[in-house]
Amino acid sequence: MYTSHLYETDFYTWTQQQVSLLKTQQWYQLDTVNLIEEIETLGRRERQELRNCLGVLLGHLLKWQFQPEKRSNSWLGTIREQRVQVKLLLQDSPSLKPYLDEVFFTVYELGLALAIRETELVEQVFPEICPYSLDQTLNPEFLPNTNQVDN
Repeated sequence: MYTSHLYETDFYTWTQQQVSLLKTQQWYQLDTVNLIEEIETLGRRERQELRNCLGVLLGHLLKWQFQPEKRSNSWLGTIREQRVQVKLLLQDSPSLKPYLDEVFFTVYELGLALAIRETELVEQVFPEICPYSLDQTLNPEFLPNTNQVDN
């Protein structure tokens, strides 16, 4: 009972208590309902973070391709940073690799929305379907140079 109340009133202390109970194998004192919920949430957060990084990366690749006159070191830095973030996420959780393949073209919508918002170009300027492969997107050497994507 107390641990469940602690979950609502002092989350950090609750986490420390759950760790202690796990380490001492006090299984019956664990707040299993909230512990299960938190573990499930962690998995969802990892997937969300992967989608966000990929969306920002795709958005900046689109900006780079379709607004070449405004290219900057900032855009290049964001492209590099997001590629590293995706790489690190996949290193920490290799089981997310198939998920990346699964959501790649759906996440393009996030990147497209970012590119439209930040370039102020009309949506029709951009391809309806992602013009880059997953390999190109994650390749540290790849940058689209023109309105025609190089393969």
